[in-house]
Amino acid sequence: MAPKFNMNPLKNPMPSQDPDVRNGNFEEVALGYTAEMAIDEAKRCINCKNRPCVAACPVNIKIPEFIAKVAEGDFEAAYQIITEDSSLPAVCGRVCPQETQCEGKCTRGIKKGCESVAIGRLERFVADWHNENCTEKPTPAPSNGHKVAVIGSGPAGLTCAGDLARLGYEVTVFEAFHVAGGVLVYGIPEFRLPKAIVQKEVDNLKALGVKIETNMVIGRVITIEELKTEYGFDAVFIGSGAGLPKFMKIPGESLKGVYSANEFLTRSNLMKAYKPDSNTPIQRGKCVAVVGGGNVAMDAARTAKRLGAEVHIIYRRGEEELPARREEIEHAKEEGIIFDLLTNPTRILATEENDPRSPAYGWVAGIECVRMELGEPDASGRRSPKVVAGSEFTIPVDCVIMSLGTSPNPLLKATTPGLETKKWGEIAVDEVGKTSLEGVYCGGDAATGAATVIAAMGAGKVAARAIDEYIQSK
Repeated sequence: MAPKFNMNPLKNPMPSQDPDVRNGNFEEVALGYTAEMAIDEAKRCINCKNRPCVAACPVNIKIPEFIAKVAEGDFEAAYQIITEDSSLPAVCGRVCPQETQCEGKCTRGIKKGCESVAIGRLERFVADWHNENCTEKPTPAPSNGHKVAVIGSGPAGLTCAGDLARLGYEVTVFEAFHVAGGVLVYGIPEFRLPKAIVQKEVDNLKALGVKIETNMVIGRVITIEELKTEYGFDAVFIGSGAGLPKFMKIPGESLKGVYSANEFLTRSNLMKAYKPDSNTPIQRGKCVAVVGGGNVAMDAARTAKRLGAEVHIIYRRGEEELPARREEIEHAKEEGIIFDLLTNPTRILATEENDPRSPAYGWVAGIECVRMELGEPDASGRRSPKVVAGSEFTIPVDCVIMSLGTSPNPLLKATTPGLETKKWGEIAVDEVGKTSLEGVYCGGDAATGAATVIAAMGAGKVAARAIDEYIQSK
């Protein structure tokens, strides 16, 4: 008789492509668990009484219940449990920071030398198994006669749309770009989140009756007020994300060959084919500097590597302070990315006329930096970096990618009278996502600034409940 629990202190490792192979292609790095591995990993869950993993999940997936079904080999039942609370399980299983959320609170990971249950890997396995083995599409709920508009088809918008569609609302999603998915399509590289996975989730929402209108820049083509007064929508949800990049405001940022990370990733994700010899709307640098240390910086760096460049990540703090997921940092190191830590740029240098590196002057020729050191701890124990005197040096590069965060695009604020925003342009909302305008709600990065996929999904779910209550109370 097979043992009920697997008391191995370590997770089943994730199969993945060899680093020296994957850094030259755009195929998915992590290959996923086999059924046998998933069952074995699921048996590491001890189904503890207080369920801290559920409380730590922004959408409160019933984690012990779905894992118990995986342990039994009933993968479809596990999928149905997950989708009671999550509209995008195949996405979340790949890109959510489980180590700081559900897995970060797992009882199995508390003891020294032990690792948490691989909740994210199991969620990914279950979603992939369902997508490969089940062809039945979800069916639309009976219409309740009410219409809701959703602005943006990223994780917040898709989640809100899905939850409302299941309640019988006629939902139309308006997407500014020509493909639905938002940051999931344009901002996360193929090697971390295949576009076919996102399309599958979008198709499931369409099967629920959700309409998706692309190439619709709300605030330009149609205003929010017109959605309500002329098109008859009872409520509007804003899930337009945070696409306005931030820069350092150092000399040279206007040179040719300087990109924001979201521009670089969007352009690379628009390539017709992920091949070194394909036509692409981005510069293929020979030596690229990526400034920043978050997940987006890792994505940009690893993308540039796959386009044939030597890549440096420049970050002003040390490795322990890197905000990116540990897994992404390790993958970047394995793939040959160079980490210049405790380093801060001071200016970007330009080519001069007749420079052999460029057909004309005004292109990036290098990035000048200074070394940093950590100062004394403050009251909170945080050590701020300070410049090491006389430590200036230059890294010869022909492309610089700034990955310093983003804020919401100001278009909606500029075209929507009465819509209140906060200091950095985030739309002001209450605890359920209600804005200053009647019947208008908001969630995700548009309200918080750049955050995680699962946090945006959580906001979309909360707003969907609030919108339902608002419409039904009228």
